[in-house]
Amino acid sequence: MWLVLAFLSATLLGFYDSFKKKSLDGNAVIPVLFLNTLFSSLIFLPFIILSANTDVLDGSIFHVGNGGWEVHKYILLKSVIVLSSWVFGYFGMKHLPLTIVGPINATRPVMVLVGALLVFGERLNVYQWIGVALAVASFFMLSRSGKKEGIDFKHDRWIYFIVLAAVLGAVSGLYDKYLMAPVEEGGVGLDTMMVQSWYNIYQCFMMLVMLLVLWLPKSKTTTPFRWDWCIVLISIFLSAADFVYFYALSVPGAMISIVSMIRRGSVVVSFLFGAVMFHEKNLKSKMVDLLLVLLGMLFLYIGSH
Repeated sequence: MWLVLAFLSATLLGFYDSFKKKSLDGNAVIPVLFLNTLFSSLIFLPFIILSANTDVLDGSIFHVGNGGWEVHKYILLKSVIVLSSWVFGYFGMKHLPLTIVGPINATRPVMVLVGALLVFGERLNVYQWIGVALAVASFFMLSRSGKKEGIDFKHDRWIYFIVLAAVLGAVSGLYDKYLMAPVEEGGVGLDTMMVQSWYNIYQCFMMLVMLLVLWLPKSKTTTPFRWDWCIVLISIFLSAADFVYFYALSVPGAMISIVSMIRRGSVVVSFLFGAVMFHEKNLKSKMVDLLLVLLGMLFLYIGSH
């Protein structure tokens, strides 16, 4: 069950990345990110209100649990980690081809794997290790493809932004497992809807401060903001992808290292968007990198059975 949910989350995440790239094209990053957090908050606000004031959602997967500071402090930390990852990721994606960003993000589960081995004691079999090795190899091959477009992985700051975003994303993934795991298994045992609902709202307030303090005073001298309906689609597809992802992690027996690796299969959708919608270059060499990532996903899937 959790494997099916992981693949569904990957598909939704691919559309999210594609609409994000479209929204950032020639646009101001901070307002786009603020609106993303705002619309995501508005999606979950009704569930918070209904759960707190009625019994309509009681017993359903959409019910948002209650809790005081002892619970919200964990969610607030998650908001800081995720938002930091998003800030670096949004700026990096704006300045790099989607067919470069996608495969780099696809190596994120390798970082999650190392953490899962150290923190949660998860163990992988031979097939799963082969999948990880292929994902690592794809990263080094991608750097070769990037050079054809004048992108030097060692000296391009936007590459560092994407890599840092991936590292923070991996930290967030490990933290998610800790938040969702039952108390008897060493976790916090938080309600998945509570985490997803409130971390979006906390992020919205953080981005509002950034918008007013960092962007607004310099808005006339920096890249102007323009409205794009894809900004709304960013929030819709991200919220759906995260909902399915959190639900997958809550299923007994779910392995964060495998869920995270499958979730990076979103690169297929974003790669196709980069090729068709943005007419990006050097697709043949990047296709080899992509195939390595997909082959790695296949070995992970086989190993999980």
